[in-house]
Amino acid sequence: MFAHCAHNNVMEILTSKRKNRPLLSAIFGVAVGAANGLFGGGGGMIAVPALTLTGVPSKKAHATAIAIILPLSLISGAVYLSKGAADPSVILPSCAGVIAGGIVGALLLKKINSRGLSLLFYALMIAAGLKLSL
Repeated sequence: MFAHCAHNNVMEILTSKRKNRPLLSAIFGVAVGAANGLFGGGGGMIAVPALTLTGVPSKKAHATAIAIILPLSLISGAVYLSKGAADPSVILPSCAGVIAGGIVGALLLKKINSRGLSLLFYALMIAAGLKLSL
């Protein structure tokens, strides 16, 4: 009985996207933050589909996910550094690469159409899933 009621509530929230956007955003935000903190990244893989579920267009979902991940990564990184779980010797070179890649990716996001962007994202998710399963 409880599972049926919970399922109905979730379906009601998902089908009335605009009205419940703040609630959905907060729920999905917890999932994104947990994934980023637990895995050291990957929150964007949850953020993009979650944002599109709340009615955000594909390109805006990708751009919003990028904006969400920066402060989240800084916080997660600070926690990892304070616990001694990060390798300081790779931080600066990695940051330089991430900044350069972020600029290139943001410029490419403006040029690629939504369909191509979605296909590229799906391909990346499938490749990541295959890599992790092997």
